[in-house]
Amino acid sequence: MADPAVEGKKLSRSFGRLALLGTLLAVAGLVGLVYTGVATLTSMLLFGWLLLIGGLVGLLHAIESRGTNYFWLGVVVAALNIAAGVVVIRHPHGTAEALTMFAALLFLTGGLFRLVGSVVVRGPQFGWTLLQGAFGLMLGLLVLFDWPHSSRYVLGLFFSLALLFDGLGLIAIGVGGRRIVSMVSEQQVAGELPDTSTGEDQNRSRS
Repeated sequence: MADPAVEGKKLSRSFGRLALLGTLLAVAGLVGLVYTGVATLTSMLLFGWLLLIGGLVGLLHAIESRGTNYFWLGVVVAALNIAAGVVVIRHPHGTAEALTMFAALLFLTGGLFRLVGSVVVRGPQFGWTLLQGAFGLMLGLLVLFDWPHSSRYVLGLFFSLALLFDGLGLIAIGVGGRRIVSMVSEQQVAGELPDTSTGEDQNRSRS
């Protein structure tokens, strides 16, 4: 049977590593918020390599499953991922412009649908939905009016914010987990200590 104290220390170290990883992600997110152009280029190259590696892995799986009904479908999907990855890696700035335009259109359509839906339905969350729709519509218009210059910082800004919030979440989980493990360990130690108060009371009553 494993020692609870040893298991608690291992678990505490794991939560500590999780908090350290969160700190690194949060620092990377803060740096990306300062250098959004570098963050945009980095996110595009990372996206391209993920597509390329995913396509190669998918191609290997398709080759292993040759003779099945899904062989050619797997080959086509893998080839598309490989081609897209090569294009993104070779033309990161052009890809950033295309994805920024796509994001702007998503913000516009999403904000417009929320605005119209909130006005038509007028549910209990009317004000919040209206505010979300107006914010999405305004954000889409700002990105679209500044395009293609906005492609230099929009994706990097989103990428950096995602790193920052993910890092803060991991820090909260790691610190909270270590506190819980420490509290449980203290309770276990307190429960294992012998209770001598009863014996002392009996000795006093006898004397």
